Amino acid sequence: MTKKYKIVYCTPSLYIPGGVERVLTTKANYFADVLEYDIYIVLTDGKGKTPYYPLSSKIHLIYLDINFEELWNKNFIYKSLLYLKKQSAYKRELTRILIELKPDITISLLRREINFITSIKDGSKKIGEIHINRKHYRNFERHEINIFKSLFSKIWMYQLITKLNRLDKFIVLTEDDKHNWIELNNVNVIPNPLIINDDIASLDNKEIIAVGRYSYEKGFDLLINAWTIVYEYHKDWRLSIYGTGNKENLLPLLIEKNLSDSVNLQDSSHDIFNKYFESSVFVCSSRFEGFGMVLAEAMSCGVPVVSFDCPYGPRNIINNGVDGILVKNGDVAELAKSIMHLIDNPIERKKMGALAKHNIKRLDVIHICKKWNELFNSLLSNR
Repeated sequence: MTKKYKIVYCTPSLYIPGGVERVLTTKANYFADVLEYDIYIVLTDGKGKTPYYPLSSKIHLIYLDINFEELWNKNFIYKSLLYLKKQSAYKRELTRILIELKPDITISLLRREINFITSIKDGSKKIGEIHINRKHYRNFERHEINIFKSLFSKIWMYQLITKLNRLDKFIVLTEDDKHNWIELNNVNVIPNPLIINDDIASLDNKEIIAVGRYSYEKGFDLLINAWTIVYEYHKDWRLSIYGTGNKENLLPLLIEKNLSDSVNLQDSSHDIFNKYFESSVFVCSSRFEGFGMVLAEAMSCGVPVVSFDCPYGPRNIINNGVDGILVKNGDVAELAKSIMHLIDNPIERKKMGALAKHNIKRLDVIHICKKWNELFNSLLSNR
């Protein structure tokens, strides 16, 4: 018999169509609807905004309305003072809520509450979960680094390690990333979950798909450069990219490469699984990933994947040459070659897609939430 726990998640908001929001929603829905946990999600921002992904009616949302988003685009001095005020309010309100609710487990998604959550004496076990690899967690890009920022980053990481050591458990997504947290002895690995249905893509449409934020780490500039090579030989195929953020930054590159008619830059879609089903190849051009949730989603639809072997997600998801193709990270020519290989070989494409759907079942929400339930049981076994 499954024990029914009261669990509180802490995260900024749920109205953004991001990977963290999707994963949290998937887990919370399963815990509430299937395992009948009492689930609360505490949000600092987004009051009055509907969660992007459907949320179970059994889940309790608590909006604190701290509004950290107000800090965006403010000058440094004003932002610093306002941040301290808001952080103090957040600590005060979260403390009040946890003492009132008395949850069994409190989970931080490693946002602002990680700075104080273990100091709250509400009796709950404290868990942190991270959705990006250590190397790129709140890190500066190379072109942004100077001596001051480098020093700040080292001090900040030292302080973070101290806080993570105080957690009852710290959850990372891959074994590769676990080895990066050598200072910690409380690290467990639990991958992100998927909801997998029985449908499978036909893989007959001349459509390539990529999904993610329009940001540097997703490498869509590299994908467009690869598409320049692909399009030279396959002018009847199209590339569609779906995501949030500023896609306008890619328009000059499309014009320069004369690809405006063959590449569609789309906003994020509530119907993204239908877009997977309409496609024949998924491409992940990321410079780095925490896990690569969209890659796994595409595979769950029976779509074969071509991906850079970037740190650290894809290599933990793809069985190279079996259910997808891994390419040396950043190798644009090889990325194009691998895409064309699947275009030119429809029988292999369909075989690889079928194996992708079969193999990715290991990430089904049933299996992943079983791992979480086992973790909760181990932490609360003495109660």
